[in-house]
Amino acid sequence: MRFLIQRVSEASVTVEGQIIGRIGKGFLVFVGISASDTQAIADKMIKKLVGLRIFEDGDGKTNLDMKTVDAQILLISQFTLYADCRKGNRPSFISAGEPRMANALYRYIVEKVRQEIAVVEEGSFGASMKVSLVNEGPFTVLLDSQEICGGRT
Repeated sequence: MRFLIQRVSEASVTVEGQIIGRIGKGFLVFVGISASDTQAIADKMIKKLVGLRIFEDGDGKTNLDMKTVDAQILLISQFTLYADCRKGNRPSFISAGEPRMANALYRYIVEKVRQEIAVVEEGSFGASMKVSLVNEGPFTVLLDSQEICGGRT
């Protein structure tokens, strides 16, 4: 599982010309789910995500987490985080989770994050989306379950 996290002052997602999700200060998180991911892996990744201290305190140090600053979150499913570009010029997505399993795990992640964070918006799984953001910093972090969960994907 991979979470590509961008600290934003605002972000939104549009499908077929309609904004379906919009946040202010918080995280825009692209969620990549692999074929071997599980709810247990998702739980560890969510705990790390919510606890990340990458908001600035009064001294300008990245010392505060989402709950401390009342941050919002926009979750976007993105299988392309599992693009394999080692061979040729056309990426392979063989490591990405099959759609039905990935959607179920994405739904699980959205609901679990809603238990932790007051404002949670989301994209539309499998839809063609337009994502807009203002990245603060810029500050972008990649959480990979292989690192977070001790070698597991």
